[in-house]
Amino acid sequence: MDEREESNVTLRDCMAKRLGLPAQMGIGMVLGVVVGAMAPSFSIDAGWFKPLGDLFITLVRMVVVPLVFTTLVAGAASVCDVKELGRVASKTLIYYLLTTTIAVIIGLILANLLRPGLGLTLSMENLQVKDVSAPPLIKVLMDIVPLNPIDALAKGNMLQVIFFAILFGFALSMLGDRGKPAFLFFDSCAEVMIKVTGIVMKYAPIGVFGLMAFTVANHGMSVLLPLIKLVGVMYLASLLQVLLVYLPCARVAGLTPGVFLKGLSEPLMISFSTCSSAAALSSNLLSVQKLGASKSVSSFSIPLGNTINMDGAAIYMGVAAIFAAEVYGIPMPIDKQLTVILLAVLASIGSMGVPGAALIMITMVFTQVGIPLEAIALIAGVDRIMDMARTTINVLGDATGAVLVSKLENNGECRG
Repeated sequence: MDEREESNVTLRDCMAKRLGLPAQMGIGMVLGVVVGAMAPSFSIDAGWFKPLGDLFITLVRMVVVPLVFTTLVAGAASVCDVKELGRVASKTLIYYLLTTTIAVIIGLILANLLRPGLGLTLSMENLQVKDVSAPPLIKVLMDIVPLNPIDALAKGNMLQVIFFAILFGFALSMLGDRGKPAFLFFDSCAEVMIKVTGIVMKYAPIGVFGLMAFTVANHGMSVLLPLIKLVGVMYLASLLQVLLVYLPCARVAGLTPGVFLKGLSEPLMISFSTCSSAAALSSNLLSVQKLGASKSVSSFSIPLGNTINMDGAAIYMGVAAIFAAEVYGIPMPIDKQLTVILLAVLASIGSMGVPGAALIMITMVFTQVGIPLEAIALIAGVDRIMDMARTTINVLGDATGAVLVSKLENNGECRG
């Protein structure tokens, strides 16, 4: 390598380090919006951008199952005893249920006050929605236990993977010193998967560019204009969830808002730009540990929350229910809104690990309160824009739970 090539490599490395991944993804997102908006003017087919985004999503799906399995095994195995594991699990689940309840209430209150669907006359012609039904809760609970753990890993059935990983990790901790070689193996595997995810994320700025360019070029900016108020209410409700729930919890954990949000800037940017909580999993795990969350708690709560904690989806359900009811002129008295709250909390548990969980959750709510399912197709054009807020809130909620439970447990590492 000559001096000129060496200096160019050094310059690129310096720029990458100076910008950082969040900044690079932000640039990719902005460029994607600009290029996507200009694409129709130059007769560029939106399909040209799709492979860039699809490759990134495929890479994320490639790493998420082994990442979740190894981190959960290592996390559960690092918990010292049954009582401690029970305390961590119960506190984590109570936090998830409470924050999900508050999230849907915030969404409903704001939607009632700002009335995003009032006065809208949107075309209902040619609207189609897939007939998606939620599985019975008893079936979901029974399906938690995998018939074949290897098959669950191969098919990416996250709920079964989580169950087996926690059971395996806990059994490993019960072996004491005899289980230490296996613990060290899975702990090392978890570190390897975090490193692999880091390598995959180097492609993220290009993937984000492709995703945003395809979305904007495919739908156009015009689809946003009639629904801008709906999008605004969704983002405002998300902001209130952060200010009223997450930041006070971070305070309890001993973190100032500035330190807390700055420490999570990378996973939040990843989740916002990709609409994938799985893509942000490893970054979120490392970030909360840097903020002081114990490795045992965070290795347990972050992968678990990645699958079942759906605060962002709960806000979306509250806002979307009021919006759709207003568009169709359907009254939403207090009893129906209480039903929405109950269903949002239950659906976040009942739909966990099911592909297309957000669609199933909103379908359950609309069916129960008598809103036509065509309303789902009505807001499909801006769903990705709202999904950016949904996913970010989900990821931030997971991180808040990890630092809060770590503080409440006040525990350090059980193993070296």
